[in-house]
Amino acid sequence: MTSLSIRTVHEPAGFTAVADYFSDVWQTPRTAPPLLPETLNSLAHAGGAVHAAYDGQRLVGACVAVFGPPASRDTYSLLAAAEQGLGPQIKRAQRAWAVELGALTMRWTFDPLVGRNARFNFVKLGATGTGYLVDFYGPMADGVNDGDESDRLEVTWDLIGPPQGPSDHAGPGIPDREAAPATHTAPDGGPLARRDPQDRYVWCRVPDDIVALRAADPELALGWRRAVREVFTKAFADGFTATDMSRDGWYTLTRREATS
Repeated sequence: MTSLSIRTVHEPAGFTAVADYFSDVWQTPRTAPPLLPETLNSLAHAGGAVHAAYDGQRLVGACVAVFGPPASRDTYSLLAAAEQGLGPQIKRAQRAWAVELGALTMRWTFDPLVGRNARFNFVKLGATGTGYLVDFYGPMADGVNDGDESDRLEVTWDLIGPPQGPSDHAGPGIPDREAAPATHTAPDGGPLARRDPQDRYVWCRVPDDIVALRAADPELALGWRRAVREVFTKAFADGFTATDMSRDGWYTLTRREATS
């Protein structure tokens, strides 16, 4: 990488470039990007922000955010993507824009079956999974999500508090996951979920690469979707939040009182 620069976009050509970049990431025709250039223009004009990251003249990342209701002092990140290793810089630029305008938190959603995104959100950023949204978008026709149900995990990022890691979220003395009894079986026959006998933690496993699995075996991928959904919706109903993702694909969900 030569010289990375991240800036807000204000001109039509820049919005078109970002829309094209999102099309390439989500594998849609450039005539049907996830967000149209004119939509990006309108969002920025209304007070949101479109950030674009450039390595020299090459676009290597972008993100889009808007403000929520004024009293909430909350922002919402609609879309973000970046080449490997650039995600933290993109999110820091988004955070700086939001904090300068008085925001305290930022929310967004992601596919809970994509473990690498969960690890980025929880471990790199210190965000917390605060809601599970079943089939949030309905049927999707892009090249990444086509053929699956669009469940999403909502995360909330504290923009002004001290940086948090998973141990800060979960508290000290987390029990050994492997010693906890399995409560559900995964579509591959292995354990899907485990629950702490003291009922403070739930662990849930996701497949190694859901995007590749979806392309190779859509029925099996859908089986994972519905199995993970069952664990998450029950855990959230019982007062848990998602606080960590291990390198081997296991979520930690922590009962709220255990985080205090």
